[in-house]
Amino acid sequence: MDWSAIALSLRLAGWTTVILLAVGLPIAWWLATSRWRWKFLVEAVVALPLVLPPTVLGFYLLLVLGPRSPLGRAFESLAGHSLPFSFEGLLLASVLYSLPFAVQPFTAALAGVDRRLLEASWCLGVSRFQTFVRVVLPLSATGILSGMVLTFAHTLGEFGVVLMVGGNLEGRTRTASIAIYDAVQALDYASAGRTALLLLVFSFVVLAVTYGLQRRAWSPWPTRS
Repeated sequence: MDWSAIALSLRLAGWTTVILLAVGLPIAWWLATSRWRWKFLVEAVVALPLVLPPTVLGFYLLLVLGPRSPLGRAFESLAGHSLPFSFEGLLLASVLYSLPFAVQPFTAALAGVDRRLLEASWCLGVSRFQTFVRVVLPLSATGILSGMVLTFAHTLGEFGVVLMVGGNLEGRTRTASIAIYDAVQALDYASAGRTALLLLVFSFVVLAVTYGLQRRAWSPWPTRS
């Protein structure tokens, strides 16, 4: 089993989840509360990675992040290396590819908060930011946690995008899914089977936890006899 690839996948999934928590919550709050008539266009952009082939997204990211692009040249002048085939490029690709897995659960959880509670908080003189922190986040914590768990699990199993943007550099961009592919190509089915079994068990646990959280969020309060 390629433990370095597994460690890299865990690191990538952790950072992707943290970034999408910070970036995805404001987007989800806007989607949950905005009444802009063209909001569906933003929703389509957010959901695009769900239907877009990973190789297509990876190809366009290579064009945007490459050394010939302004972003690629600016990053290379600051960091001393290019974004493609680096962990930073891998992270940016994972954030974009996992965006809907965070934003959509976040949006559903935030939209489920009773607006009357928000209006009551505002009438009491509590600012909108404090209302969001003290009222909205606690009431939608289960849905937000579900989105974080799904984001982490989805990033852990990414293949097409990370292969296109990061390549297959041992210790730098080789993730667990790429390690499985390499093992199969080398006819090392034992190693591929061990890594695949680990990801299978992890995926099952993630889904069980996610559905458990959703059931807890939607179940009625127990009544006392």
